[in-house]
Amino acid sequence: GGAIEFVKELEHILQSLEAKKFALLEHGNVTTNDESDQKPKIGSPFGQFFAYPQFSCSESQLGNKYTSQSKAAIADIEVTLIETHANVRVLSRRRVRQLSKMVAAFQSVFLTILHLNVTTLDSLVLYSISAKVEEGCQLNSADDIAGAVHHMLRIIEEEAILGCHT
Repeated sequence: GGAIEFVKELEHILQSLEAKKFALLEHGNVTTNDESDQKPKIGSPFGQFFAYPQFSCSESQLGNKYTSQSKAAIADIEVTLIETHANVRVLSRRRVRQLSKMVAAFQSVFLTILHLNVTTLDSLVLYSISAKVEEGCQLNSADDIAGAVHHMLRIIEEEAILGCHT
């Protein structure tokens, strides 16, 4: 348990440092040691944390400063499942009360959150969630869980859009 907590803490530190590095590169405040690169390539922040996402936003969907609206995948979502332990990574735009709504939605589908890291950059948020699949959970695969998380985020986004128009 201690080793798992230590690895999770290291992962969170790495995510925070990557966010800072991305911000510095984006603003042109950092030079690279590789002289063959005249300009450092700036990809999607936190992109290296998603090996095989079930849902993914392209850079064109995220747009400049990652603020454009998209009807396709509304977040990068990757779930790995080993027996009854799910690791969930979500990169999305920040929304008011998004985290509390996600926690409630996880509980409603019998996923108990064991560990949660939150890293933010501008209007983006990266959630790294360790969850236990409880008895009674109808989500039987990593794809099922990813689909449920995507559905949760779509509902949160629609509520936020409706809230802005009223």
